[in-house]
Parts: sequence; C-alpha cells; structure tokens
Amino acid sequence: MTTPADAPKWPRQIPYIIASEACERFSFYGMRNILTPFLMTALLLSIPEDLRGAVAKDVFHSFVIGVYFFPLLGGWIADRFFGKYNTILWLSLLYCVGHAFLAIFEHSVQGFYTGLFLIALGSGGIKPLVSSFMGDQFDQSNKSLAQKAFDMFYFTINFGSFFASLSMPLLLKNFGAAVAFGIPGVLMFIATVFFWLGRKRYVHMPPEPKDPHGFLPVIRSALLTKLEGKANIGLVLALIGGVSAAYALVNIPTLGIVAGLCSAMVLLMGFVGIGASLQLERARGVHPDAAVDGVRSVLRILVLFALVTPFWSLFDQKASTWILQANDMVKPSWFEPAMMQALNPLLVMLLIPFNNFVLYPAIERMGVKLTALRKMGAGIAITGLSWIVVGTIQLMMDGGSALSIFWQILPYALLTFGEVLVSATGLEFAYSQAPKAMKGTIMSFWTLSVTVGNLWVLLANVSVKSPAVTEQIVQTGMSVTAFQMFFFAGFAILAAVIFALYARSYQMQDHYRQV
Repeated sequence: MTTPADAPKWPRQIPYIIASEACERFSFYGMRNILTPFLMTALLLSIPEDLRGAVAKDVFHSFVIGVYFFPLLGGWIADRFFGKYNTILWLSLLYCVGHAFLAIFEHSVQGFYTGLFLIALGSGGIKPLVSSFMGDQFDQSNKSLAQKAFDMFYFTINFGSFFASLSMPLLLKNFGAAVAFGIPGVLMFIATVFFWLGRKRYVHMPPEPKDPHGFLPVIRSALLTKLEGKANIGLVLALIGGVSAAYALVNIPTLGIVAGLCSAMVLLMGFVGIGASLQLERARGVHPDAAVDGVRSVLRILVLFALVTPFWSLFDQKASTWILQANDMVKPSWFEPAMMQALNPLLVMLLIPFNNFVLYPAIERMGVKLTALRKMGAGIAITGLSWIVVGTIQLMMDGGSALSIFWQILPYALLTFGEVLVSATGLEFAYSQAPKAMKGTIMSFWTLSVTVGNLWVLLANVSVKSPAVTEQIVQTGMSVTAFQMFFFAGFAILAAVIFALYARSYQMQDHYRQV
C-alpha cells in the first residue's frame, strides 16, 4: 500500500515553466489572433479588396507554417549542441526582437514580415523544447503526474490565449497596431524572465553526442545496403521522393515559395521514410538491434503524426477562414470578429478539468479504456464534425440568411472538444514515445504535423484558383468557401478512420527517464 511518504511528488520547478508558458502564449496568440484583421484593414490596403482576404489567408498560414517548421531546427540544436535550457533562453530573446519589429514597422510590409520571420524562428524554435523540457523534470517515481502536468501546461496556454483573444482586437481597434503588437512583446520578455528565474532548480539533460547508430545513420544504411539477388526498392522510392521534391521546387512560381518548399520537404521525407521502412532489416549487422528497433518505433510514430495533420488543417483555420466568415455575420457594433476566438481557450479551460474528473472516469466505468490514441482518433473525427456545422452555416449565409455571429458557438465548441482530445493528449504521447536521444527531435516532428496541416490549406487555396477547379465547384451549387469547408470536414473524418485502424496495431512505449 502506498503511503503519503511514497506518493509521487511534484517537481518544485514546474511553476516557473508554467508561468513562463502562460505569458508566452498570451504573447503569441495576442499577435496571432489580430494578424488577419490587421492585414485586412491596414498592411494590405494596396491590394484590391476582393483579393485581400485570400492574400491575408495565405500570409497567415505561411506564418503558421514557419512557426511549426522551425521546431526541427530548435530540436536539432538542443539535442546536439546547447541543450534545451540554453536553446530556449536564447531563442526567446530573438522572439522578443521579432515582436519589437511588428510594433515598430506597422506601416512597412518588409519590416513587418521580417518581424513575423523572427517570431516564427523564436517561437517555433522553442515550441518543442518547452514541453520536452518540462517532461525532463519527471522520472519513473512521479511520471504518473506527468499527464496532469501536461494538462496544466495546456490549460495555461489557453489561459493566456483567452485574455489575449478578448483584449488584443479591442486594443488594435482603439489604440493602433504599435500598442497592440507592442504589449505581446512585453509579455514575451516577462516570459523569458520567469523561465530564467528557475534556472538553478531545473533538471538539465545534457545534449546527446553524435551517435553513429542514430536515426539518420540507420535510415541511410537501410537505403544503401545491398542484398544479393534483391532489388533496392527502398532506394528507388527515396530517389522518386527526391525527383518529386525537385518538381515541387520548380513549381514554386505556381505554388508560392512557402507551399513549394514545404511540399518538397514533405515529399522527400515521405518517400524516404516509406523506402527505409520497407527494408529496415538491412541495417541489422551494420547497427545494433536496439538502434534498428528504435528507428522502426520512430517511423511508426511518424505515421501517426502524419494522420494528425488534417486536424491541424481544420483547427488553424479558425483564425483565418472562420474570421472571414464572421466578418459577414451580424454582430454588436463593439464586437470584433476576432474576439470569437476567445471562446476556444475558454472552453479548453472548462473541458480539461471536466474531461479528467467527470467524462473520462464515467466512460472508463462503462468498461471502455481511454488510451491516448483512442482520444486522438475521436478528436480528429469530432473536429471534422465541427466543419460540417460551419459549412452548413456558410450555405445558409450564401442562401441570403443574415445570421448572428453567435451561430459559430456550436462549431467552436466541437472544434475545441476535438482539440483537447488531440492536442493536449498528443503532447504527452509524443514525449512518452520518444527515445531519450531524440526527445527534442520527436517533439519537433509533432509540431511539424502543424506545418503540414497548414500546407494542405495553402495547396487547397492554390487549387481553387484554377478555372477548371472553380468550374467544377460551381456545378455543385455551392460557393467556393462552402465547398472547401465540406472538403476539409471529409478530409478529417477520413483521416480519423485511418488513424483508428492504424492505432490498433501500435505498440505503446515508455521512455521516461529513470530516477
């Protein structure tokens, strides 16, 4: 029987990380949630009004792609050179500089976009590391508290996001961009100070030395090792990926630079990963069995991450597509469309304790075991349902109905429920499944799924610019906006079905450190 003395104990340093994250998330969501309205009403005024919404949407999702692409760089630097603490601290300072650029260069497209780049680099670079760094503070003796800590972590993210979503649109309207973008910069500096204050209490995991039996060396051996009498299908697939990536780069003028570069990356990674997985056994003998088995586990994790990307396609459009829809809805004169986004973090703060203390125990009492993968699969499907609802609202508006902005409450509620099931659960899942030497990198791949999700949005926007595609949509009797909404809903529901089927054969890992 466990005595109070034996009960798992909370690490004393966790409050510093939680407080820092609350301020950083206010900072990030504060600027992110007013980005589309600012682009529409100020920075992009030189663009014709009928084209401005599409351009603003492309800029927004390109920025989000950058935010969730740079975790690859941050994770690699932390794992190989400087460690998580130093990387987080230094990139946080760069993050502060980016906010200063937004406030100073409110009338300069080049200066403003430079600020967005610096924020993407700073925010993206630290994104996988903060959650991974928090996971490092737990060991086998108190790992049972880790999921609660990740839920608290996610709660504070939404605490900061809630107040930012309510206040920043009003600050932008009443005090201008310099103030509205300056305040998030101040909060980011405070976040950096909070994080620095806990420096003497943290558990610091040193960077891992370069491993000749690491992920990339094993992948390379799997692709290049020849077997007598057997074709090297994996290498052929990798070469096809390289050619496909080159084709995407050649088509950058059509796709756009961000969509083209990301498409090239996804094609190369996808084909190389599939090719290596088909002949991973060839790496045995060249590398220890443990290394080969570890790479196989990582590749299986990446399949799950790939199936989560449709969720992010839908979720991140609440700050672009849903705001553009809200612009055309009936609302009080004082109410800014971007303020609807405050509903999302408010519901998250309500749903996390409700799920943990009421819903999940009730479901488990019914004999249903709620694994992380079951939660995530259900969350993807529920998110798809939210887009069926918002698409139906769009059809009613297209038919001439003047609808109140509060019609968006139901899809926001469904979207948020899906988010809690996918995102909050996925943070702890990604950390627990990552081998010790790849904690930062695997968390980076988790955030990379957001990049790929936003890539699907950019590619969908490019496709509807084609007259042939537009003509096909017109024949359905729906507007382009409504058609895209139902398309993304179907995309997510299909992904949820495939996710559930694949998850049935997935073997869970336990990679928390020893005491």
